[in-house]
Amino acid sequence: MPVILSLETSADVCSVALHDGRELLADAVLHEPQVHAAKLAPMIEEVMKKSGRLYQALQAVALSAGPGSYTGLRIGTSTAKGLCYALDIPLIAVGTLELMAHEARKVDRGCDLLCPMIDARRMEVYCLVMDSSMKIVEPVSAKIIDSQSFSELLRENRVLFFGSGAEKCRSVMQHPNASFADGIFPSAISLGEIAQQKFDARSFEDLAQFNPFYLKEFVAKTAKAI
Repeated sequence: MPVILSLETSADVCSVALHDGRELLADAVLHEPQVHAAKLAPMIEEVMKKSGRLYQALQAVALSAGPGSYTGLRIGTSTAKGLCYALDIPLIAVGTLELMAHEARKVDRGCDLLCPMIDARRMEVYCLVMDSSMKIVEPVSAKIIDSQSFSELLRENRVLFFGSGAEKCRSVMQHPNASFADGIFPSAISLGEIAQQKFDARSFEDLAQFNPFYLKEFVAKTAKAI
């Protein structure tokens, strides 16, 4: 079974996991925003030491591909690529929203559709809609949320909304078929579970060409003069 190191850096919660097939060998989770640059490498080292495996045992590195934190995605991608180049192993990428849906499927709420949401700005979210079999119903997009958002889907489906963008939608999208779940975020453990399937299918990224999926380009803000 493939030994895969998984890196989740797209959200405030940074996590690392090591799997041997379906067996979780070790993991580390850090619930601190904006520390990925300083903490990711030590977390990887911690996981490798806890597992008792050498880096040479790795057969692939998996990472969350976005959308999400611009800085976090850049750090995760550069770290994953560095490991893949050094060890001559493939890179596996999984969309962050797909990863969140995989997490939510473990929470049985009796809903027909899953809608992971990542907070963007004001009332905008990055979202995806999948059914319970993980088939895409609506592709990844940026949406401005108002009282009519997802009205057509909610008319005939029970929809579970979750993720960092869902909380600000709770008071706006008041519909009997809308449910909200707290505490669901992208996880390196779930990333490793999906990565096993991609490894078996030989679904690898082009190391030289791969870039994270930002959905929108990063725009640096200019500081205001005092």
